[in-house]
Amino acid sequence: MHHSDAELLDFDTSELDWDEERARNALSGPAAELYRNHLHIAMHLSQWAERETDRTKGSDADERSAGFVHALEEVAAHLRQTDYLPGNGFPGST
Repeated sequence: MHHSDAELLDFDTSELDWDEERARNALSGPAAELYRNHLHIAMHLSQWAERETDRTKGSDADERSAGFVHALEEVAAHLRQTDYLPGNGFPGST
């Protein structure tokens, strides 16, 4: 499924280390297609986290799945923040 850049960038940035200029530069730079792929993956991971939250809400599995949901959301955040693009270096890495 194809999504416009506007659709790919339609997410809440309040909890991210978000830099709009960095994202826009990534969309027009040499790794633009890779970044778009990362945004697609992040969209899927966020949807998966939402489904998991809805699936386990109020059940015994709710607390156990919280770590899983958090991990999905963290990976999606790093993908959106351009952290996994060539030359950006994952935070904390050498």
